[in-house]
Amino acid sequence: MKQKLYQIDAFTNKLFGGNPAAVCILEKWLPDETMQNIAAENNLAETAFAVPIEKGYELRWFTPELEVDLCGHATLATAFVLFNFYNHKENIIRFLSPRSGELTVTKDLDGWMTMDFPTDALNPVSNIQAINKAIGRVPLETYKGKTDYLLIYETQEDIEDLKPNFHLLDQLDCRGVIASAKGDSVDFVSRFFAPQCGIPEDPVTGSAHTTLTPYWSPRLGKTLMTAKQLSARGGDLTCEYLEDRVKISGQAVCYLIGEITF
Repeated sequence: MKQKLYQIDAFTNKLFGGNPAAVCILEKWLPDETMQNIAAENNLAETAFAVPIEKGYELRWFTPELEVDLCGHATLATAFVLFNFYNHKENIIRFLSPRSGELTVTKDLDGWMTMDFPTDALNPVSNIQAINKAIGRVPLETYKGKTDYLLIYETQEDIEDLKPNFHLLDQLDCRGVIASAKGDSVDFVSRFFAPQCGIPEDPVTGSAHTTLTPYWSPRLGKTLMTAKQLSARGGDLTCEYLEDRVKISGQAVCYLIGEITF
């Protein structure tokens, strides 16, 4: 058996930037163990698998270690593959996620793609000593979303200077930790750490912006915002807050097209 595989750099318009994701468009679902093995072999933050259904595609995402509920950059990468290599005629693709419901990606004329995701629910919590010790800097505020903690800091420099202890982060009871502050040249900046999922620092995390967008929108007094993730590779996003939904926009480029042999 042979399966085509695409590796796409998402949330960037240049090669070797943004967040790389692998994409497999399947005719039917492979066994979960096989998909997990493929994701582990790829050793990227996420590998996306999509299967055509009546009105779109069913979509699932795997890190090298486990299946996740939602992944933004791999969804953007999957849409890029379908638009550019599978002759998808409409400017919108509908995805059905078993864990996150219906998601859509719309292609604009300028090459940007916009994802429509459910908004995360944020709950303020007291500073958590284990998180502060793992991150190495006490935040101004701490919030708990569905799967991640959000830590708010005063400046972009604070975010740039973080040097987390990944061994301690790996022991936390969450998917990951988002650190964020107002940006110097964009509305807000962030970094995302998820060693529990086999991803010490994620280059660009679309799903984290379902948490960041509802936090920053009322504080900045705007619904349409620019964002940058300050990883080594870096990534640029536009986020729009629509109460129970968030629109997250970005670009993507193809790095490679290969073939898996079973």
